[in-house]
Amino acid sequence: MPDWLSIHRGNSPLIVTFPHTGTDIPAEIAGGFVSPEIARKDADWYVDRLYAFAAGLGATTVHTALSRSVIDVNRDPSGASLYPGQTTTGLCPIMTFDNEPLYKVGMEPGAAEITRRRETYFQPYHDAIAAEIARLKAEHSRVVLYDAHSIRSEVPRLFEGLLPVFNIGTNFGQTCAGKLADAVEEICIASGEPTVRDGRFRGGWTVRHYGRPHEDVHAIQMELADRGYLNEPVGPVTAETWPVPYDPARAAPLQSILRKILTACLAFAETA
Repeated sequence: MPDWLSIHRGNSPLIVTFPHTGTDIPAEIAGGFVSPEIARKDADWYVDRLYAFAAGLGATTVHTALSRSVIDVNRDPSGASLYPGQTTTGLCPIMTFDNEPLYKVGMEPGAAEITRRRETYFQPYHDAIAAEIARLKAEHSRVVLYDAHSIRSEVPRLFEGLLPVFNIGTNFGQTCAGKLADAVEEICIASGEPTVRDGRFRGGWTVRHYGRPHEDVHAIQMELADRGYLNEPVGPVTAETWPVPYDPARAAPLQSILRKILTACLAFAETA
């Protein structure tokens, strides 16, 4: 297993994936970026810490330590847009969410380098997810894959205004049963935090690729607005203001809601 890929194997029918919490940049790539800070800016900060309780529920976790600026493992490997007509980032992004260049002039990855990164980093991550689904499906009638994300609350390049705290993605009901999506949404709404289902973030490549409700593999994405668990600055951020430190006490209220959500996912999987 590559040293940047970590898997915790549980025995319950729940898999939690962390595609964007990594900040590592391989040495052979690092020199091409404008700066390490820019290359790490758009990470899903501390999301793996936020869901640290998942292992205690018996969940399997799959985590890449690599920065999404190296390769975004939640994008279509063909390079096709998941959101046609809307601004998004690619398999090997060249701009930050704030439209800042990631690479020094002339150092952007070409077709051959993108192919190398896809084979070296993207494929092992997804081979691991596929293997864990197969392992758990051999033991359980139903499996739930929960893809865990976060993003800054305001990113004008990607969406207008303030993002809801809870953004549930099922690609309009194609990646999981409505009963599962309903259960997750009900918990989010009951929390009193702004919630949307299949809004701006309706599920990336991971849930669209693995979600096969007709085979009882159900995939759901959760995109959290960072203000839900961090002391997020208002408006544009700089290297001096972002990321803010992780504060367990500040994150605890949202973490308790997420525990309810994963428990509901597990209950759904176990009722098959």
